[in-house]
Amino acid sequence: QVQLVESGGGLVQAGGSLRLSCAASGRTFSRNVMGWFRQAPGKEREIVAGISWNGGSTYYANSVKGRFTISRDDAKNSVYLQMNSLKPEDTAIYHCAFRSTSGVIRTEAHQYDYWGQGTQVTVSS
Repeated sequence: QVQLVESGGGLVQAGGSLRLSCAASGRTFSRNVMGWFRQAPGKEREIVAGISWNGGSTYYANSVKGRFTISRDDAKNSVYLQMNSLKPEDTAIYHCAFRSTSGVIRTEAHQYDYWGQGTQVTVSS
């Protein structure tokens, strides 16, 4: 079992920044693909960013490229999402996800095995 706990969400004005953190426990963290997904009301869960097991490869949704940065610190069993130039359309619940493989980054929610409870991000205009 893997437990994931997100933090760092909140209310911010458009143009502002937030840094989300996800702390993992219960299983070796350093050999796994990690992802950040988000889900807005009435919409499907969508990938925001993913990072390979060694941090050497990353993926970003087109909507966040150039504004968000995903990173990981295996010594702390943590993955982060730095979000800059936030827009009202970024408002959603953000979830950390753990994939039980060291393979390529996947972009579909069903390809991830463990999820955190989520943290709310609200961007006001």
